[in-house]
Order: sequence, then C-alpha cells, then structure tokens
Amino acid sequence: MKTFEVLLTKSFSVLIQAEDKIKAQEFSEFFTSDVQNLASTEDERKYNFKIAEIECKFNEAIEVNELYENN
Repeated sequence: MKTFEVLLTKSFSVLIQAEDKIKAQEFSEFFTSDVQNLASTEDERKYNFKIAEIECKFNEAIEVNELYENN
C-alpha cells in the first residue's frame, strides 16, 4: 500500500463556563482533544487501509461568544 499524509480541518462547538472570554478560549483549546483512530481492525481489512499515526497540527479557537452568565 502507498502512504499518504492528509491534513484535515475539523470544527467543534464547545459550550464552556469560565470566568471570562480569554479563559474560555484558552481552556477550550487546551483541554479538548479528538485525535484518535476510530477504525476497527475489521474496517482496516474491509477497506484495505491502515492509519499509522494521527497528530494534532491545528487547534485554535476562531470565535468566542458569551451566551449568558450564571449566578
């Protein structure tokens, strides 16, 4: 099989409670992760592929909006 590097962009919406906008952004970027291989061994055999490695290349908040404040 040939080997390819594929750069993906994924977007998430994170609902977070924090002291302010800056901390909400920083904590959302730092404490979230979705870097895992979801393919089973059966998937790899059936579709003839193998994910060798997944590495996070980009993790940056692009927008932060305050929805409401809890008291």
